[in-house]
Amino acid sequence: MKINLPNQITLGRLGLAIIFFTMLSLYSQQDYARQWWMLDVAFVLFIVAALTDILDGYLARKHNLVTPLGRILDPLVDKVLVCGAFILFTGPGFVDATGRNVTEVKAWMVVIIVGRELLVTGIRGFNESIGREFPASIHGKIKMWVQSIAAPTVLLVIAHEGTWFAQPVAHWFKLVAVWATVIVTALSTIHYLVRSRHIFEESTAT
Repeated sequence: MKINLPNQITLGRLGLAIIFFTMLSLYSQQDYARQWWMLDVAFVLFIVAALTDILDGYLARKHNLVTPLGRILDPLVDKVLVCGAFILFTGPGFVDATGRNVTEVKAWMVVIIVGRELLVTGIRGFNESIGREFPASIHGKIKMWVQSIAAPTVLLVIAHEGTWFAQPVAHWFKLVAVWATVIVTALSTIHYLVRSRHIFEESTAT
C-alpha cells in the first residue's frame, strides 16, 4: 500500500518523537550543569514535530488526501508525543538533588492526560470501524495546542531557570502551563463523552 505524503510526514513526526523521548530519557536534572543543552535540543525537536502536525493536516486538506489511515494515525502520533513527554516529566531524570520534581507535573495529572487520550482513541477507532467519521473537534484542537505549548514551555523554563527566567517567575510559568493542560484536557474529555453519547444510546437500544 502506497502511503501518501501527509501520512509520510506523520510517520516522520513519530520518528522525531522517538528521538525526543531518547533525549529526555538520557537527561538528569542532577547533572544539569553539563546536560542543560539536552533540554534545548528536546525543545526544538518538540516544536518541529508540532509544526509537522500543522503541515500534514494542511496538505491532506488542500490536496484532498484525507484517508481513514490518516484520520487515525495523525491524532495517534500526536497523543504518543504529548503523553510520552508528560510521562517522562514525572520520571527520575527531572528530580533534583533535594528530591523535588522540577517540572511541576504530578503522576495524577499524567493519569488524566493519558486516560483522556486512550478514551478518545478508543471512541475514534470504534466510529471508524463502523464507517462513521470522527474527526477532531475544535475542543480537541484547543487541547492539543495547549499541550503543545505547555510541554516545550516546561523544557525551556527548566533549561534556563535562573538565567532567562528568575526562579519565582520560572515556577509560576511551569505551574500555569501544567495546570492549563490538565484543565483543558479534562474539559475536552467531557466534550468528547457528550459528543459520543450515540454509542451508549445505541448500546442501550440493542
